[in-house]
Amino acid sequence: MLRQAQRFLVSRASASVTRWSRPFSTDLPAETAGDSKFVDAWKKSIPNMDPPRTPSAYMAPRPPTPSTIPSKLTVNLVLPYDSVLSAKEIDMVIVPATTGQMGVLPGHVATIAELKPGVLSVHEGNDVTKYFLSGGFAFVHANSVADIIAIEATPVDHIDPNLVQKGLAEFQQKLSSASTDVEKAEAQIGVDVHSALNAALTG
Repeated sequence: MLRQAQRFLVSRASASVTRWSRPFSTDLPAETAGDSKFVDAWKKSIPNMDPPRTPSAYMAPRPPTPSTIPSKLTVNLVLPYDSVLSAKEIDMVIVPATTGQMGVLPGHVATIAELKPGVLSVHEGNDVTKYFLSGGFAFVHANSVADIIAIEATPVDHIDPNLVQKGLAEFQQKLSSASTDVEKAEAQIGVDVHSALNAALTG
């Protein structure tokens, strides 16, 4: 009886693993799969009209994951109104994630990270270029490409320390005199951003 129970448990566990297993994104084919079932069903139902194009039809094929780790990391830094870095090959980038500073090297695992106000460091050989980001997201892909989306990005050496100190004092004053939740929230955001700016200049 115990042997039968053991075989039953093993078979249930194997079936559960098989049923719930999911492929990783890096295991998926690089080419976008066509919506053949949808197209076939459409043609059977409405043969005189072309089927509509689905979102996948507008997506470029995902580039394949290289079999070996590239020597360089390709970075795109994009703002709503500008492209600061476009397909730039570098050695490493350090982004100000909400969980802490995150370094990204070639071959980094695929990751999505929310960014907080802070310094983005671009390392290219012995040269390090620093940008202050107001916040955004970083998308690190398995093919050693990192897409960084931000609202604002300014080279740290273009920031005026006097204006930062002035703005920090103003928002601290607004925070202390705020009477509503909205005023407090707006003032706190200003304090956080200017504090991060100050840390970028002094750090």
